[in-house]
Amino acid sequence: MAKISPVSIKYMIHLTFIAEGALEKPDVIGALFGQTEGLLGADLEMRELQKEGKIGRIEVDLERKDRKTTGKIKIPTALDQSETTLIAAAVETIERIGPCDSQIEVERVEDIRGSKRDYIVERAKKLMQEIEGSTDSREISNEIKDSKKIAGVSEYGDDKLPCGDLSGKEVIVVEGRADVINLLRNGIKNVIAMNGTKLPDSIKQLSEEKEITLFIDGDRGGKLIAQNVMDNAKIVYIAVAPDGKEVEELTGKEIIANLRKKVPAKDFFSKVSFKARNAPLQNSDTKKVEKFELNEDDKNKLKEISKKNQGSGKAILLNDKLEEIKLISTRSLTSFLRRNRLNPLAIVIDGLVTNSIIQVAEEINCKVLVASNFATTDTNIQLLSL
Repeated sequence: MAKISPVSIKYMIHLTFIAEGALEKPDVIGALFGQTEGLLGADLEMRELQKEGKIGRIEVDLERKDRKTTGKIKIPTALDQSETTLIAAAVETIERIGPCDSQIEVERVEDIRGSKRDYIVERAKKLMQEIEGSTDSREISNEIKDSKKIAGVSEYGDDKLPCGDLSGKEVIVVEGRADVINLLRNGIKNVIAMNGTKLPDSIKQLSEEKEITLFIDGDRGGKLIAQNVMDNAKIVYIAVAPDGKEVEELTGKEIIANLRKKVPAKDFFSKVSFKARNAPLQNSDTKKVEKFELNEDDKNKLKEISKKNQGSGKAILLNDKLEEIKLISTRSLTSFLRRNRLNPLAIVIDGLVTNSIIQVAEEINCKVLVASNFATTDTNIQLLSL
């Protein structure tokens, strides 16, 4: 079997798992190869990829306690970014390890080359600053010029949000660091990122002092983020990228053009085709979730429940009166819902809501998910970041 060279590793997939029974390491390895077989076609067959040296030695650490086995899995790959994430997503579909019901979740996908790349960028910036009186500065590569602009990325507030120059009256709020870098690269400095779907307190406070323009991606996720931000901060204008495009991939001309098309926040949802955060998708194959709206009292009650649940590692299932039906470990939530088929109105979750949790919540017709962060916002379920 071919071995992957340490210098060839590009990404490391970090996963966690929990199983309802006693397991050994070979059980886990066998499930990874056996239950992903045929899912992604011959080109992404894990067993063949390992023989070709594109997937390295899989490491498994496990611990048995109270008739359960928990553990961590590390999968090194020399594949590209999209192929690596496909492998990671495929592993999450495994529901049994050996004879036991189990749940596997991706903790993160780590770019192993990140530290080297950070050194290269920092060193290149220092070298550029040392150039004095150069007669051939026009020949300096565009990437190094970009790095000088990107050097303008600062951090703001206790949340350490990536930002540019926020000294002016107007501030543009985007979703992530890559969006900030793209705007800085194209000469727009008054920008700050939320770093996720949850609105940080730093931006809530900033909205009381500055005129905020929210610049969102041109997809359903962007409009869901807009609704969440408007519910929690004072937004004056909203600008949106072209349909199907993200802010981080726009050209300079597209950025300027779409910022000029910004509309008052209060008029935004009447001017776009997005009708409501819970409107069902038009794809007839997608399970539809009926529109559901929470009143302020319900939101306040959910906020209080979520606050008490923080740090517990638990998920709380609530009925239509927002009364507790069941309290269960977040790690076991997906498998529990599939086995028991309860129909909670809302689920309050401590931590990240994964794609698998969202999927099973749609299947059981859950109306509301409450958490600190979400792996995706592409769902008909009402998502509350409290």
